[in-house]
Amino acid sequence: MPGVKLMVAYRLHFERANLEAIEVARSGRIGEPRLFTSSFTMHVVPGNIRLKSALGGGVLYDIGIYCINAARGLFRDEPVEARACTAGTAGEVEQSVSAVLRFADERLASFTCSFGAADVSEYRIVGAKGDLAVEPAYEYAMALQHRLTIDGERKERRFAKRDQFAPELLYFSDCVLKDHDPEPSAEEGLADVRVIRALYRSAESGQPVELGPYEKRERPSLEQEIRRPPIDKPETVHTQAPSGQ
Repeated sequence: MPGVKLMVAYRLHFERANLEAIEVARSGRIGEPRLFTSSFTMHVVPGNIRLKSALGGGVLYDIGIYCINAARGLFRDEPVEARACTAGTAGEVEQSVSAVLRFADERLASFTCSFGAADVSEYRIVGAKGDLAVEPAYEYAMALQHRLTIDGERKERRFAKRDQFAPELLYFSDCVLKDHDPEPSAEEGLADVRVIRALYRSAESGQPVELGPYEKRERPSLEQEIRRPPIDKPETVHTQAPSGQ
């Protein structure tokens, strides 16, 4: 519809630790990126909305999408094949999923996400000359950290906690006021959802699922960083955290 702006609320597209990870991968400092691995797990108590399939629940749609989006951003490409397996149940959905995405030029991304394990939030991109580990990676209530290793030399860097929600709201309002096309756009969200649907098909059939071509023109970059000071974690209203605490 002309004049209507649509943006997907991917807060990490404005957060410096993740944007700098993309820049490291793109710069060649670790050599050609070859492998991506990630774990994103948490305990979700019975009755939480995340465990209700009719309401769009499921471990891939809720937290696996962070791993998929990170892999696509770091490789700056779209996967050509998806395969997955599930384990256990949590309410009406699967408890855990392990997945492998194959990208062109023999690059692989693997990740595991779960609603029934201790809190872990990390990823690593491995290149021909080194690797970058980000841990925690997907959190919004704590500082994030890089661990960069090149030719055996390791450097660590801590990124102070910041408000990750205000920047995406400020950015979107600016797109409306100045008539800019947002990034992340609706196409960015669709790119992740098509991968999730392929992974569920693979888990059901036990076979890899081929993904057709998908052209994505814009990718997140450091130019999108917006800094705002941290705020206290807000109290929930008529709801509870996944852990029930």
